[in-house]
Amino acid sequence: MAKAQSLTTRNGDRIAVVTGLRTPFAKQATAFHGVPALDLGKMVVNEMLTRNDIDPKIIQQVVFGQVVQMPEAPNIAREIVLGTGMDIGTDAYSVSRACATSFQAITNVTESIMAGSIDCGIAGGADSSSVVPIGVSKKLAHQLVNLSKAKTTSDKLKIARQLSLKDLLPVAPAVSEYSTGITMGQTAEQMAKSYNISRQAQDELAHRSHTLAAKAWEEGKLKDEVMTAYPEPMKSFIAEDNNIRKNSSVEGYAKLRPAFDRKHGTVTAATSTPLTDGAAAVLLMSESRAKELGLEVLGYIRSYAYSAVPADVDGLIGPSYAIPEALDRAGIKFDDLALFDMHEAFAAQTLANLKCLESDTFAQEKLGRPERVANIDQSKFNVLGGSLAYGHPFAATGARMITQTLHELKRRGGGLGLTAACAAGGLGVAMIVESA
Repeated sequence: MAKAQSLTTRNGDRIAVVTGLRTPFAKQATAFHGVPALDLGKMVVNEMLTRNDIDPKIIQQVVFGQVVQMPEAPNIAREIVLGTGMDIGTDAYSVSRACATSFQAITNVTESIMAGSIDCGIAGGADSSSVVPIGVSKKLAHQLVNLSKAKTTSDKLKIARQLSLKDLLPVAPAVSEYSTGITMGQTAEQMAKSYNISRQAQDELAHRSHTLAAKAWEEGKLKDEVMTAYPEPMKSFIAEDNNIRKNSSVEGYAKLRPAFDRKHGTVTAATSTPLTDGAAAVLLMSESRAKELGLEVLGYIRSYAYSAVPADVDGLIGPSYAIPEALDRAGIKFDDLALFDMHEAFAAQTLANLKCLESDTFAQEKLGRPERVANIDQSKFNVLGGSLAYGHPFAATGARMITQTLHELKRRGGGLGLTAACAAGGLGVAMIVESA
C-alpha cells in the first residue's frame, strides 16, 4: 500500500490549478489539416494567458509534450515560450509518456512548485495526426549518409546505384509498439477476448460517450474550457469538437465491421478513438502565488500514481494498477470520489479496466489487496462522455480530462475527482484532483 502523499510546498501551500484550456479536438485532416502540433500548442497557451489576463512574463516554467514529434522542433515547450511572449529566460522542456504525456507534464510542474524551484508554470500537450513526419527507408537513410561523405561524382553514382525504387518509397510513422510489434487496436482486441467484453457492451459504451458529450456541448458545459480556433490562414474557424456524433445510435454501430480482427473481432472504428488533432494546457501555481495575484483557483492536485505492466498482453490495463496507488496516496477510498473520468482509448480497454477494478480476484491476485478497489457508480463515471467521442490528440488528453473534471466538480458543488489513462508501452496513470 502506497504511503499518503502531501502535495504541498515547504510552506504548506497546495498546488493550485488556476485554469485550463484546450482547442477543439478535430478529426484527422479536417479543421486543423496542415496545422503543426507546435502551432496548436502556441495557440492554446497564448489564448489561456490572454483570456485570464496573465502576464506571460510571470511564467517561470513550461513543460509540454508531443507524442508524434516533428524533427524540426524537438523541444515544443521551448518553442511555445519563444512564440507566446514569455521571458526569454523561462525554463522549458518537453516530455513524452505516450497517451499520458500531459499528465506527466502536470506532474513535473507540480513537483517543481513543491520543491520551491518555481511558483508558477504551464503544463500541457499537443499532437497533430494531420502533420506527421514522413521518414525514409533504413537503406536510403544509410546511403544518404554515405552520399554526404562521398568525394567524387563517381563515388556518388556508385552509392546511388545500390538503391532500388522500393528503397525510395516514403515510410509512414509506425502504429505498432516498437518492442512488441503489436498495435493498440490488436491489444484492445486481445483484452476484449481475455476479459469477455462483448461487442454489444462496447457499442453501448461508445453510444453513451457520444450521447453525453453531445449533451455537454448542447448545455454549454464546455464553453469556458474550449477556445474557438482560427487556424492559418484564418479563413475558417472551429468552435467545437468535430468527432462527436450528435445522432448516435447503437444500431448504427452494430453495422460496422471489426477493424483489427476481421473474422472473430469485436473492436470497430466506432469503439476506438479516432486520429485527432488538438492541444490542451493548464496553469499551475502555488496557492499563495495565486492569491497574491488575485486569481480564482479552479482546484488542486491531490495525488498521482504511475504504473507499468507488460506491453505484449493486457498492455492497456495500467489504470487498474495506478488507481489504487493514487487513492492510497490521497488517503481516500474510491467511494469518497464525486467523479471518475477514465480515458476511453477503446471501449474494450475501458470496460476491461472497470471489470478489474470491481474484481476481488484481480485485487487479490494482481494487487495483493484483500478486496476489490471499487464499486463503480455509473452516475459518477465519464459523466460528460469520453475520448471515444471527443477524440484523442495523444499528448493533450490528460490536460483535457483534468480541466474538464475540475469544471464539473465545481458545477456539482465541489469534491474529489479521479482521472486515469492507459498509455502505450504498458503504462498507466491516475491523478486525483480536488475542487477549490
